[in-house]
Amino acid sequence: MTKKKFQYIYGPVPSWRLGRSLGIDPVYVGGAKTCSFDCTYCQAGKTRILTDKRRIFIPTHKIIEEIKRLPRLKIDYITFSGAAESTLAKNLGEIIKGIKKIRKTKIAVLTNSSLIYKKDVQKDLLLADFVIAKLDAHNHTLFRKIGKPVKTIKFDKIVKGLKEFKSRRKGKFALQIMFVKENKRYAREIARLARSIKPDEIQINTPLRPCGLTPLPKKELVKIERFFKGTRYVNVYKKRGKA
Repeated sequence: MTKKKFQYIYGPVPSWRLGRSLGIDPVYVGGAKTCSFDCTYCQAGKTRILTDKRRIFIPTHKIIEEIKRLPRLKIDYITFSGAAESTLAKNLGEIIKGIKKIRKTKIAVLTNSSLIYKKDVQKDLLLADFVIAKLDAHNHTLFRKIGKPVKTIKFDKIVKGLKEFKSRRKGKFALQIMFVKENKRYAREIARLARSIKPDEIQINTPLRPCGLTPLPKKELVKIERFFKGTRYVNVYKKRGKA
């Protein structure tokens, strides 16, 4: 009998933030990449469908069926990530609830923060054990330059949403900052904004996976660290994995 292939889950992969991470992509179903951003450093390539509209891309039962078929594996986190923005999946919360009914593994969600100002998105994210949200800028101009978001997304709304979510959050909440050539000179300002959001952890990152941009060298990221003194932070070069 031929074994059924997994379409929506992948890994486990070693992660510098999450240990052995089993990935779930609740949005990307092949063909044109759909996302709310077209980030300059995205390893998944160019966004073909740029949107901030939530919808069901993959029925919940199809993802749950694949989780049920998993063999015995050592997994530290089941992580919603992949080629697009996980919170675009309108059934994200439903999928998380379904997984929690059948597994005790912790659940993480990686988000670009684009929709975190929405109440329904916050409700879904509150179900996860660990939420890692992106913050690569300190103002709207830099935000648009690096993230290249759909025009309806405003930076101020994201910052307000991050602060509001943190005030409601009981589980672990981290900010990931991807430092590249365009934003490294604003590390002090970005650090100041990150502090005001009060995350449990700040992840200082640079794109080490192939993406068309050159990552910052270790010595530059170490210099950037000084702006985060007094916070709990991790540096990708000091805890390096593949994700």
